[in-house]
Formats: sequence, structure tokens, C-alpha cells
Amino acid sequence: MRLRISSGQRQFLLDAAAARPEEEVCGLLVGSDGAVAELVPARNVARDPARSFEIDPATLLATHRTARGAGQRVIGHWHSHPGGRREPSARDAARAIDNGAIWMIIADGDIAAWRAQGRNPGPARFVSVPLEIA
Repeated sequence: MRLRISSGQRQFLLDAAAARPEEEVCGLLVGSDGAVAELVPARNVARDPARSFEIDPATLLATHRTARGAGQRVIGHWHSHPGGRREPSARDAARAIDNGAIWMIIADGDIAAWRAQGRNPGPARFVSVPLEIA
């Protein structure tokens, strides 16, 4: 499976991460399998936003409701790794579940997408999802 995002969406994500280099920025991916239709920024409500992210629950619920009303769905989320790499961290793996969601990570001036697989027991493993920039 490939995931399509527009060049404008890619730039939006890079700009969001660059604007807040001291913390993990985050948001939701709305669309359908294979394509991102909308990026929804969310407030990071984690206790330590420099090292972790937690999407604001109000944004999460509202985005699910709005997407459903538009015939789309939340297909995953995005977050940055300040000073880190574009691959899931140990913290990401500990929190991930194998539910088909996309984990898009912004770091080091680029973006990568992942999908969690298995977690029984222990941390999830991730497989790379190729990005197609349209």
C-alpha cells in the first residue's frame, strides 16, 4: 500500500514541525485508504511535549465526527520528533496498536509513514508505508 499526500500537505507538515522545534507537534490524517484529504492540527496535551505527544481529545472526537459526516474517516495521525529520526521511537512502539492507522513522522526536514503490526505481548513493530507526493 502507498499513501498519497499533496506537496502542499507535505510542506504544511514540515512548516508545523519547524515552527515548534522544541516540542512534538501533532495532528490527525483524514481521508481514505491510500490518500490523505485533510491534515487536522491538534494541541499536544502530553505531560512532556518535548518527548511525547498526545492528541487533544476534543480535537480527536470532533475530527472523527466531522470526517464521518463528510464520508471520510480518520486514517491516522502525524507527529514530529524534534532532533530525532523519522522512524517510530520506543515510546511510539509501546503505545501503538495494530489497527491499520498510519503513523506519519516528521523529523530532520522530511516525512515518513508507518503502520503498526502486532503487539502481543510487547511493543508493536512498524512497517514502512511508501509516500507518494502528488
